[in-house]
Amino acid sequence: MRSSAGTRAFRLVFAICCALILVYMILPTLLVFPISVGGDSYIRFPPRNLSLQWYRAYFEDPEWRSATFFSLKIAALTAISSTVIGTAASLAMARGDFPGRRLLAGLVLAPLVTPHVVLALALYFHFAPLGLVGTTFGFVVAHSVLAVPYVVLMTSAALAGVDPSLEMAALNLGASRWRVVREVTLPLIAPGIAAGALFAFLTSFDETVISFFISGVDHKTITRKIFEDVDFNLTPVIAAVSVVFVVVTIALMVVANMVSRGVKRA
Repeated sequence: MRSSAGTRAFRLVFAICCALILVYMILPTLLVFPISVGGDSYIRFPPRNLSLQWYRAYFEDPEWRSATFFSLKIAALTAISSTVIGTAASLAMARGDFPGRRLLAGLVLAPLVTPHVVLALALYFHFAPLGLVGTTFGFVVAHSVLAVPYVVLMTSAALAGVDPSLEMAALNLGASRWRVVREVTLPLIAPGIAAGALFAFLTSFDETVISFFISGVDHKTITRKIFEDVDFNLTPVIAAVSVVFVVVTIALMVVANMVSRGVKRA
């Protein structure tokens, strides 16, 4: 009885500690919501009156709109390129038999454990002589380096659930390797590919460090714009932008989670 009571007490204390940690982590994000609807011309909590003027200022400001659209464009292009590269790499590592396969897997997943500031410095020193700093192509390449590992992880998980005998049966019936991939393998792992594409989009849209290093004067992401305004133009517009940013991120995470569940059911 004492052991059971002690276990329940431990679980209760553990649950309370987890809840406090969760509140501590989420509270700063939640505070942004009331700040964004304040009527003052400076950041104030709690707000004295309510107004949507800062959301209107965000949507009417050409610089904020340009940064937002640029981030969305880069994220979409990154999702496409990362999905193609990551899916091809997953198929090669899961179905291929060639020397250096494990080395390839390590290289593909290396950006997950490499500090972003290290990657940012390396990319900047490589992009600057080539004139790629601040260009759309440069952003897509840089963000794809970060996003490809997520596509590989999702598609590899989907491939692990595909019975190789289905592909062998198609080959025995006379289908070419490319036709097997196109008509058998890819349809079976489609939920995993979709989940990887969503995570790639989210990775690019939320990326800050590398974007700060390779942004130009004319082309900058929304994350770079937020950091600039924190330094030089601190107004509640930043809170409104942060709310929009958080809502978009949460929506994408929910969609990615739904797609991931579809992968597991498949």
